Amino acid sequence: MNELIRRDFPILARRIDGKPLCYLDNAATSQKPRKVVEAISRFYLETNANVHRGVYHLSQEATDAFESVRGKVRRFIGAPTEREIIFTKGTTDSINLVATSFGEMSISEGDVIAVTRMEHHANFVPWQQLAKRKKARFEIIELTQDWRLDPKEVDRVLALKPKVLAVTLLSNVTGVTNPVASLAARFKMAGTSILVDAAQGIAHSEVRIDALGPIDFLTFSAHKMCGPTGVGVLWGREALLERMPPYQLGGNMISHVGDFDSEWNELPHKFEAGTPDIASVIGLGAAIDYIDTHGRNRIEEFEQSITDHILSRLIAIPGIRLLGPTDPHHRAPIFSIAIDGVHAHDLATYLDMEGISVRAGHHCAHPLMFKLGLPATCRASFSFYNTLDEADQLVNALSHAPSFFARRRK
Repeated sequence: MNELIRRDFPILARRIDGKPLCYLDNAATSQKPRKVVEAISRFYLETNANVHRGVYHLSQEATDAFESVRGKVRRFIGAPTEREIIFTKGTTDSINLVATSFGEMSISEGDVIAVTRMEHHANFVPWQQLAKRKKARFEIIELTQDWRLDPKEVDRVLALKPKVLAVTLLSNVTGVTNPVASLAARFKMAGTSILVDAAQGIAHSEVRIDALGPIDFLTFSAHKMCGPTGVGVLWGREALLERMPPYQLGGNMISHVGDFDSEWNELPHKFEAGTPDIASVIGLGAAIDYIDTHGRNRIEEFEQSITDHILSRLIAIPGIRLLGPTDPHHRAPIFSIAIDGVHAHDLATYLDMEGISVRAGHHCAHPLMFKLGLPATCRASFSFYNTLDEADQLVNALSHAPSFFARRRK
């Protein structure tokens, strides 16, 4: 599977300082197949025009291409209607839209807003700040020692009957997969509205609305699933979206503007003010086509084989601390690593010298890092175009890392 796939990604043929590129920063952004890049280029070269606003042929072509992606997204995540598919700038923009529009409408003083300890800043800070503005209670569901949600903490927060639960489908630090469907079922009985951050999860498994239980909002970004940067999706239940006020005001989201009042456009355009990133939306559509060509089940099975292949080897390396569960069936191929006495940036530089591209830092997860007592980790994250040989390359480099840094300290 992989050799044929890798030919679709020209960047993977690059050599860095004489070494073949081993790209393991997929949790930050995935590489783009040729078909995605070509779809974006073709729009600018052949169809470039604004959407929704012209009766001339080129504008109609652009509008048809743009709106066809809404249908692809609906099918991709199993949404009931295209009216529920809103194009945004990405997951961060989507969550801010919900926190600002739905949150301002729904949260009152004394209400409870709940998040988990493992949330990315994008699904933590908007809710934290909403709680401050509204004088609401902000509750954090803590984790077990193996970095999964603590059942006792879930019960504690559930008893508070939060108005909102914001939860990631998959941690971008530890690779933990959360039991969203069971969480949603329980919290919905308490009257909670549930937002799921699927930015990481959608890159590693099939994500469908009906399989996630009674959630209310789902967010994800194109660039983590082989699409372009700068575009993402917010799915929301139609009844909620109808009640929510607009997030931004301007062109396209208006049906009528009077001297002293205005009327909003119908869904989903009510939440898509201004000229959208048309080319990137078309690129998202091409990415969905590409992923569907290879099959999400096949992709998930292959990535599980990488997780199975690498996890026991990483755990066995002396001097290496690996965050996350040791059971490969409870995590995705995302591995955050620390070595005592070695800064994560130094470890990432060492790996770069070996031709391996990884991410070093706090991974936009300060609350989690604070709890772990770590300023940063070095994160290697795999995609379906990576290989078992690249997994072995990482393990081999890490196995020599403790002795490499010990010699440098002498």
